[in-house]
Amino acid sequence: MYRLQAIAIAPSNAVSSRFLTVRLTALGVLWLASGQDTHAQEQREEAWRIIRPPQSSMVLARDGSFIGEVGTEYRTSVPLASLPPFVPQAFIAIEDQRFYQHDGVDLVGIAGALRDAVRGNPRGASTITQQLVGNMHPTIVDRSDVSLGRKLREQAAAREMERRYTKAEILEAYLNQIPFGHGWFGIESAARHYFGKAAAQLTLPEAATLAAVINGPAIYDPVGHPDRAQERRDLVLSLMAGQGFITDEEATAARVEPVTVVPDAGFSARSPYFVDVARIQAERAGIPVRDGGYRIHTTLDPRIQRAATRALVEGLEEIEAAPGYAHPKWSERRASAARGGAGRGRRPRLDAYLQGAVVALDPFTGDVRALVGGRDHAVAPFNRAVDAMRQPGSAFKAFVYAAALADSVAPSTLVADTALAIPMDNGSTYRPRNADGDFLGPITLRGALARSRNPVAVQLALRLGMDSIAALAHRMGIDAAIAPYPSSAIGASVVQPLDLVAAYAAIANLGAHVDPRFITRIEDERGQTVWLNPMATPYTVLDPGVAFIVRDMMRDVVARGTAMSVRRFVPDSIPVAGKTGTTNGNTDVWFVGMTPDLVAGVWLGFDRPRSITPGAAGGALAAPIWARTVALAGMTGGGIPWEPPAGVIHAELVRETGQLADEMTPAESRYTEYFLAGTEPLPLRLDSWGVLRGRRSAIR
Repeated sequence: MYRLQAIAIAPSNAVSSRFLTVRLTALGVLWLASGQDTHAQEQREEAWRIIRPPQSSMVLARDGSFIGEVGTEYRTSVPLASLPPFVPQAFIAIEDQRFYQHDGVDLVGIAGALRDAVRGNPRGASTITQQLVGNMHPTIVDRSDVSLGRKLREQAAAREMERRYTKAEILEAYLNQIPFGHGWFGIESAARHYFGKAAAQLTLPEAATLAAVINGPAIYDPVGHPDRAQERRDLVLSLMAGQGFITDEEATAARVEPVTVVPDAGFSARSPYFVDVARIQAERAGIPVRDGGYRIHTTLDPRIQRAATRALVEGLEEIEAAPGYAHPKWSERRASAARGGAGRGRRPRLDAYLQGAVVALDPFTGDVRALVGGRDHAVAPFNRAVDAMRQPGSAFKAFVYAAALADSVAPSTLVADTALAIPMDNGSTYRPRNADGDFLGPITLRGALARSRNPVAVQLALRLGMDSIAALAHRMGIDAAIAPYPSSAIGASVVQPLDLVAAYAAIANLGAHVDPRFITRIEDERGQTVWLNPMATPYTVLDPGVAFIVRDMMRDVVARGTAMSVRRFVPDSIPVAGKTGTTNGNTDVWFVGMTPDLVAGVWLGFDRPRSITPGAAGGALAAPIWARTVALAGMTGGGIPWEPPAGVIHAELVRETGQLADEMTPAESRYTEYFLAGTEPLPLRLDSWGVLRGRRSAIR
């Protein structure tokens, strides 16, 4: 709002202060109302015109709830007729009580403002029409310019606007134009973000609160300053009653209501990284969503998104708070920002802080249910879930073991966990090690996967050929190149987090490739579908039996292997399978896991790779965040039961040896192993009727 500055003039002994005040008032009215300078006349044609302001497109979750906006300004224009009468009345009462009487310039208001300015109490005198001119045409009428020329141009344009448009048209344009703070423009956007509803659903106290905000959004912001907002809201209500818009009883009842706003700016789940992906995909489809007016329907599940966001934030904070953590802490950055950056030294670079990403999708459709690309989009908008390329470490082993099973290697096969020395073409020698620095000797494939033994995975890669394993990984969903070196078997080649999770979906759903999907359809302002994005048809990339057995082997990762931390948060009643990953130097840690109805992955690391902490591991750092996501989302493990498909045989084996169990095998040493038909132990193949005591087999 334009504010006149007081002019301090010492009156002579021949002129009284009161007389000078009256003279100044009269001169000021004549000065401000006196016609138009040459420049104002030249600019009149542009500044009086009501134009359609920039609009935003709404991004909606799968349940139709609001999760984001896309546009140069966050605004959705609405007709004046759609609003309760008290909404525009609240703005008239506080901003321009003679709106229906003046011609665009309020001479009475100017006189009063000049008189108050001389008395040392400056206040605004601009009408709603003048404010609209300045807000709608800031390049022509710069309201930060306090010169007489700007004021005259604004007044001339306001008068011209009043001649060409009705009061209703001006008021509608004003309510859809003005800023309400936080980058929210117009009454609809303000109602949605402050109160979580359409402007047509505003209550009287809410309308008065919004009318209070525009005088100084930073001062009367109901999010940051609810007490100030309530005080000015009550002033608006008193003015509305005094001007006859509402009764005294209505004003009194409205004052009793506290000023409360909805959490998370009206979003059902904060999803800025997901919204970025949706915007990019919409634009690649040729839909100009940043021009506004579209409704982008997505696959996001707000419940899972909220859980993933909270789990990542809390998990990273716990890691940083642990004894011995040697890097800058995000909590200290927030504290410094709250102090206005005060303190010794410069704030560390953003890449000095630990970051993370979470991706969750439906394993049967590929629909992305949650995506968090970092810990704070406003500070660090780089989307690590889709734009980062990081080494997966042992999380890549799922593809190695799947290739081995497809090549008729049984999960009970013993492989030596031992030191290896592999000569490379460049003359060096590759010596894979285990994270614990130890070797366990002969171990079953199941046990080796559960305990993430690197030499076993490397030996499988040497047997099968890294090219074959890479080809399978690509069919399952990995797009990045996989180097044909033994180290790639334990995750030395970089991958995109979203790709890795999508590739794991083929294990979760028994062998089908699914494409990640973010958008289901886009509608225009009239509700017409302008782009339909149907789910891509899944296609088989892995034998269902192989997928089932790998998934079952990865259940041991959670039950007795490197991801036992998952069960601190997820009860045994929910089936969980997954794989941890930790890279050399403890620079990247992962957990990619699945339940019957969800597959999700967590990555942690620095944008500029460095060691997280000595001994950092996916099972200790990433797996708990994954488990928290599942627990906070309230996942029940429903969906298709994890039953073996046709052609898979099961038998009771001895866990340590991989041999068939018999009557003398203790219960604690027994476990159920699964085989593709033809790879089961020889006695079972010879005993085709399954009659040997204690050695039952079944084909399902």
